[in-house]
This record gives sequence, C-alpha cells and structure tokens, in this order.
Amino acid sequence: MNNILSMIDHTLLKPEATREMIEKLCQEAIENNFGQICVNPYHVSYCRERLKDTKVKIATVIGFPLGANTKEIKSLEARDAIKNGADEIDMVINIGALKDKDYDVVRQDIEAVVNSSHPNALVKVIIETCLLRDEEKEKACLISMEAGADFVKTSTGFSAGGATVEDISLMKRVVGNKLGIKASGGVRDLEAARAMIEAGATRLGTSWGVKIAKELSE
Repeated sequence: MNNILSMIDHTLLKPEATREMIEKLCQEAIENNFGQICVNPYHVSYCRERLKDTKVKIATVIGFPLGANTKEIKSLEARDAIKNGADEIDMVINIGALKDKDYDVVRQDIEAVVNSSHPNALVKVIIETCLLRDEEKEKACLISMEAGADFVKTSTGFSAGGATVEDISLMKRVVGNKLGIKASGGVRDLEAARAMIEAGATRLGTSWGVKIAKELSE
C-alpha cells in the first residue's frame, strides 16, 4: 500500500477547467508525488511544458465521454494527443456496439487507438461498467486484451456511476495480471482507495488525490 500515491491519476476533466485549475492540478501532482495526471486533450501541451522536469506522466481521454466517435476519429485524437505530449491514452469503447454484440466493431475500435498509440503511449480502455451487465463487462475485458490494450478502466465519471469493488474484482478475474486495472469514479478517500487496490486495481483515477495523500500522512 506504500505506493498508493504513485498509482493515482490525479484527474481534472471538467469542461469548465481553467488554466489556473490545470496549473493547480500539476502543482498538486508534483507536491504529492502522484504518478500521473489526467486532463482533457486541450490541456496536454501546457501540462507537458509544466511537468517537463518532473516524473509525473500525462494521461488524456479519447472518444470521451460517450465513446461514440468513429475509430478513425479516435485514432486521430490519440495521435494528436501523443504529439502534444501525452504518455497515456484513456479511450472510451463503443458501448452501443458492445451491447449490440458487434464485437468486431468494438475490437477494431480499440485496435485503431492501440495502433496509433504504441509504442509511444499506454492505452487504457474505459468500458463504462455502470452501463453494462456482468457478461458484457467480461466481454469488454476480453476484447481489450485481444486488441492489445494495456489497461482496462471502469468509468468515465460522467455516466450513471463509478468504480465498485465488485467490478474491480470481476475485471481482475478476467484479465488476471495480463492487463492493468484502473478504478475511476468514486475513489474519494483512503479507505476506498485501499479497497479498490485489494480488489485488484493497479491505478486509481480520482480528483481526491490530495485528500488521500493527507490521510496517508496522518
């Protein structure tokens, strides 16, 4: 549990985020030794300049938050983000296609982003667990592995719910140690962070990282 801070993707994805808010996010990540920040694509180049002499990595979101863009657009978004300095790409799957059991579309969607990102950036696949039945969550994890992703991630934080211990356990059961697992949405304190990690999470997407860091130091 000692490396909790390095597992945190310190996140600010609000549409109203200002440069001042992004600057604060970067400073908090530096001061608390968070492993990563996660911002919208517009802010990536600024964060790259701000964090260039630090160990903090930059994640950004693609096809966010609905996942309903075409694979061509998602691929272009990923290439542009990496050019601007992104180290990690968090992409939303085509949720409707998954529910339609159009698994080739889902796989090709992920593959397009993976092919545009590797070897320069990791790819995390957001499956939006709150919208899926358990069998759909399992299938999304299997397709993510087949498509060459590096992580599966629970949530965007913009839908009906966030990460749950039960979903993390399910994802861990499916992917084992083959992929990382990112719990995102609802990780608001140290107790929740520890519960997610114990269930199998290897990353924590949260805007409550400063609070978690303070609880760790108490």
